[in-house]
Amino acid sequence: MAYALFVLVGLGAGVNGVLLVAQIDDYGVDRTTIGATFFTGSAGFVVASAMAGPLVHRWGYRTTLVAGALVYVVAGIAVATRPTFVVFVLLQLGVGYATGLLESVLNAYLAELPRAATLLNRLHAFFGVGALLGPLAAAALLTVASWPVVVLALAGVAAPLAVAVRATYPPRATEPAEPAGATTPVDVEHGRGGWALVAAAVRQPAVLLAATMLTLYVGLELGVGNWAYGYLVEARDLSDLQAGYAVSGYWLGLTLGRFLISPAAARRGITPVGTTYLCLGGISAMALVTWAAPYAAVAAVGLALLGFFLGPIFPTTMAVLPQLTSARLVPTAVGVVNAGSVVGGAALPWATGLVGEEVGAWTLLPIALVLGLLQLVVWWRTAAHVRRPVTPR
Repeated sequence: MAYALFVLVGLGAGVNGVLLVAQIDDYGVDRTTIGATFFTGSAGFVVASAMAGPLVHRWGYRTTLVAGALVYVVAGIAVATRPTFVVFVLLQLGVGYATGLLESVLNAYLAELPRAATLLNRLHAFFGVGALLGPLAAAALLTVASWPVVVLALAGVAAPLAVAVRATYPPRATEPAEPAGATTPVDVEHGRGGWALVAAAVRQPAVLLAATMLTLYVGLELGVGNWAYGYLVEARDLSDLQAGYAVSGYWLGLTLGRFLISPAAARRGITPVGTTYLCLGGISAMALVTWAAPYAAVAAVGLALLGFFLGPIFPTTMAVLPQLTSARLVPTAVGVVNAGSVVGGAALPWATGLVGEEVGAWTLLPIALVLGLLQLVVWWRTAAHVRRPVTPR
């Protein structure tokens, strides 16, 4: 069910890019104005990520997931009525909130299961499956219907998933038990709930380091994903079609990396910490090769491999969170880290685009290299906080 819900989240992300053009034409606005939906959607996502931990502790995983899916359905139906533009923008708060709640809760749920790194990599790979299928499905539907029908179709997919979650997830999450002998700075918070959990999580250096890690990661992932097409056309003289194929190769590499790298590393006894070091090395190397390669074809292959090594970073970071904080704080820490990733996904691609506009499209890969090296530094500091799980007596 977690994988199915992440396909839904990926479908929403993939469909959005196709629908933007139709929505701009329908409402008669420009790209800057429609960009207001990015901010409201991100705001809803951040609020949901921060609330995920307190909601799980109050309601449990099942009820919180059902609530997220139902908000997705209701917001989708409301958007599909084709409201006024102001209401349309405000409704993205609900879409972002539902998406943030589903993502944070599912990440937290799988992070506490055995083989969490493999499960989380597979979870995020299914996001990639949805993101690859979404544009194709949306484009096909738009040939016979208007954009609200596509949004309504997404709500129609979410509705049975809410019912399935209700039928398959445990009725109530029990309060996580701390291992015997484990002491953490947040033990004093054990008797408190709600926003005290958020305050306790953000006071932990290890959680803030993980949030910084994913802020940089998502900024790099989306920065390359958003601007690689322009880089290949302007700086590498590829045709529009060739550049489009190369960008698709980047996203395909990202998805394959999530399916393949973590299981292969686990079979060879490589820990999630070691896997992340290897991937970060590959990211830096591929950014350098793609930048320096004299041939455009090599640059296109380099982008695909860059995506391949990028793939496991987000889910593997989520997988080590239970080793960075107390068991009680895991759902809240996941929400805090997820919120940080949204900040990176908004600010860093914008900054990358600004530099490309002022200096030149060629700056994309040097920026990617710098962000990759910064992630290495942050991961080195994060790994120092990773503790081996204590076996309960």
